[in-house]
Amino acid sequence: MSPANRLSAWAVFAVLAAGWLCTSAAQAASPLRGPPHHRTTVPASAPPCVHLSARLPHMGRALCDAAELVATEGRSSQGRTLYARDVVAPQARLRVLVVGAMHGDEMSSASVALHWIQHALKEPADAHWRFIPVLNPDGLLARPSRRMNARGVDLNRNFPTPNWASDAKVYWEQRTRKDPRRWPGPSPLSEPESRFLHDEMARFQPHLIVSIHAPYGVLDFDGPGAPPPKLGRLYLDQVGIFPGSLGNYGGVHRGMPVVTIELPNAFRAPLDSEMRQMWMDLQRWMVERLRP
Repeated sequence: MSPANRLSAWAVFAVLAAGWLCTSAAQAASPLRGPPHHRTTVPASAPPCVHLSARLPHMGRALCDAAELVATEGRSSQGRTLYARDVVAPQARLRVLVVGAMHGDEMSSASVALHWIQHALKEPADAHWRFIPVLNPDGLLARPSRRMNARGVDLNRNFPTPNWASDAKVYWEQRTRKDPRRWPGPSPLSEPESRFLHDEMARFQPHLIVSIHAPYGVLDFDGPGAPPPKLGRLYLDQVGIFPGSLGNYGGVHRGMPVVTIELPNAFRAPLDSEMRQMWMDLQRWMVERLRP
């Protein structure tokens, strides 16, 4: 091969190599992995379990579908539907509201709520149960998931406790040092998710609210009456009240007892046996302590 031809061949090789490198870099930077014909996008309008079963720990599609979640009128900040499920015992005397995933990065809380729907169908404990497994779908479905809603608000600091305007701001600035994960929002009930739960409390008038969180591994309680000493392996350790929190608003100021479950891990759900034991302990305490 002549020197001129060798030079031409090297030029062609350089062009092809540069193109291959650019393509590889673009594929590496893309959030979609795999060849183009293998990429799939789940539409936002898909049934809720298409999204939830892919994100939640210990949550198969069949179990999620079995929950038979029903669309409510509630919407998230990004317009996602908020879902609920009612399970009513034949002679229900208590109304119990169960809320999961108020914080989007506490995925195990939604898993427990969905598993508990199946327990309620088998052992309803003379109660009318209303489950809202995912109050903050925008935070849960974000990548990575995040505590706040899509507007950056901590929903568990957004409820209208007395003196919210002064107390919530001072607490956020001085106690959390303006931690963005705990921003209470511009005003109480500024967020559609907290407004929905607030309105649901007024409509449903629960005798008990169970709010499932993670990852502190304790049991908290706010409101009138004697708290449960334990649920499963979680023991009572009351951590105090915070401006704008659901426990403060519902338990202290509305007189609706609030049991706050803090699971030990935000991304790993408890074993089936542990979830069942928590459910049984909750029912036992309800029967002994709650009065309609």
